[in-house]
Amino acid sequence: MAATTDNPFVDPINPSFDGGRSAGNSFAVDSTLAVGRNASLTLGTDSLIVLGTANTRAIPFYNILWAALADSTLTISYASPSARSRVQPAMLSYPFEYQAVELVNKWVSKLLDRSYGESQKQKRAKVLVNPHAGKGSAEKWYKRDVEPLLRASKCDIDMVKTRHGGEAVEICEKLDIEAFDMVVACSGDGLAHEVFNGLGRRADAKKALSKIAVTHVPCGSGNAMSCNLSGTDSPSLATLAIIKGIPTPLDLISITQGETRTLSFLSQSVGIVAESDLATEHLRWMGAMRFNYGFLSRLVGKTVYPCDLAVKVAIEGKEEIKEHYKREKGNHEPPSERRGYRSLMEDDASSSSGYDEGLPALRYGTINDKLPEGWELVPYDKLGNFYCGNMAYMASDANFFSPALPNDGFMDLVCINGDISRLAAIQMMLAVESNKLFSNPGVSYRKVLGYRIIPKNQPDGYISIDGERVPFAPFQAEVHKGLGTVLSKSGHMYEAPGPL
Repeated sequence: MAATTDNPFVDPINPSFDGGRSAGNSFAVDSTLAVGRNASLTLGTDSLIVLGTANTRAIPFYNILWAALADSTLTISYASPSARSRVQPAMLSYPFEYQAVELVNKWVSKLLDRSYGESQKQKRAKVLVNPHAGKGSAEKWYKRDVEPLLRASKCDIDMVKTRHGGEAVEICEKLDIEAFDMVVACSGDGLAHEVFNGLGRRADAKKALSKIAVTHVPCGSGNAMSCNLSGTDSPSLATLAIIKGIPTPLDLISITQGETRTLSFLSQSVGIVAESDLATEHLRWMGAMRFNYGFLSRLVGKTVYPCDLAVKVAIEGKEEIKEHYKREKGNHEPPSERRGYRSLMEDDASSSSGYDEGLPALRYGTINDKLPEGWELVPYDKLGNFYCGNMAYMASDANFFSPALPNDGFMDLVCINGDISRLAAIQMMLAVESNKLFSNPGVSYRKVLGYRIIPKNQPDGYISIDGERVPFAPFQAEVHKGLGTVLSKSGHMYEAPGPL
């Protein structure tokens, strides 16, 4: 910890620096810009330090949206907190003589480099707004919280309001991927699911999924994607995280059911979780509590969902999984060395590189093929919950898959028996909210490469893929390492605490 000081804005790297007070009307050092007789702007360790006659304050570089010198005026846009979980654009402006243009532009360049770091500036955004999401509030939130921040950061915006379910699939299937850097889904998780699948339908699916970052502004009832990648379910804070987001490869899962192949980015569930979500649609007035109600009522009722299950296990054993998580957390590869980073895609990739191909071939075949070699169907007559996740948070207060990683090439599989005691069921539910589910002895947790599940002894039921209902029929899943691209705050981890 740095030594304490009466001046809260002393740069710990250079404690003797006086914040520019000795600068007068000239440049004292490269990091300080005099903007008046007794005012200056200083590039501190992690903040822009604004010294003025009235007050002194620090604006984190993360909050700096843009800066430019035009018409002899330096303008700095930044995200200013307006409430506990909301930011909005604000601006500083200072006049300059024309003689200082070159020096000011150099300082501005340094400010922007510090403010964006590994993130791309001035992203080109295809924005999709579902006006029915968030009980009809998504469009209002977009205009109030999202668009002003994107414009203040000089993002290029092409916004479309979706009119019906599935339209985002059609839009992204035909998207000019050379004209955009990201798709911004302003809705619940369902719209992001459509975006991934639209890109996945293309003849150049690999290239599209690598080049276009799929991002999410939380405007629906299910906002897991934003919680994992941006660490928030606030539309404005998520937008700021997208503006500053770092390209991150994301594992995607192929689901085959009947003759259909679907991409999943979030989760697949059969049993309690699927019913808690899909069978409580009539309780939407309860908000997020409807999931808890559905989950608790089925756990206490000892509901079981018999099935046959075959799994290709990669890591089994909770201690081994924790060690795997620690290794991956410490293995941070710079964005410029990752497949999917835009600078790599600017090279004219040839078809031989695989970027012009469609989706990767299925290593384990489809649900209609013979069971893959080495797989064994095992009956689970007392299964209560089958839940496979690709992200940690399934809701803002449900870190269901704490060891999940964006790009480790594995799916995280949880299985819970349906005949556990009522006390154990309640303890398990509380463990989800306290991030202790992973360590619960009644929870089977595995890292897997693929699985096949066949529900039985039920004429109908609920299967959820990324929160969307699919036919109640057998399906098979396998993971594709780093097939998709998203923007995250860290560039390689989810914004969720790991396994305890």
